[in-house]
Amino acid sequence: MNKIEASAHCDGPCGVYDPASARVAAEAVQSMTKKMLTLAENHSADCGSAAYINTMSRYATIKEEEAHKCKEELLVLWTDFFKPIHLESNPNLHDTFWKAAKLCSACKVEVSAQHAQELMDAVEEIHNMFWAVKGREVPWIRAS
Repeated sequence: MNKIEASAHCDGPCGVYDPASARVAAEAVQSMTKKMLTLAENHSADCGSAAYINTMSRYATIKEEEAHKCKEELLVLWTDFFKPIHLESNPNLHDTFWKAAKLCSACKVEVSAQHAQELMDAVEEIHNMFWAVKGREVPWIRAS
């Protein structure tokens, strides 16, 4: 019987990687964080109303889901796309991804405009690393 050998660089050898999905998720985290802070500021007297609680819980749910999605997208890039050779040109690669993943967690459990912005900054840094490794100049463009 002939032995067939196959290899792939990740779990699914599609070859399609792009940090754009992490950016979109991080933007949603930042947007929901801003909406939550604004809602709390504008409803200090009636924070116990059903409408307030409903809206705030919806924002929180979306924020947490998108932060988790962002973390998943970043982890796929970190563990499947980037290789040891990429450390030569990006010596801070592991630290950048580790901190970005930690920011995703922080954004899930907090309502922090600062951490939401830091997450956006980290995803932008990863965007730049990713496209530099691929030898392409792709501008950082936000949807919002």
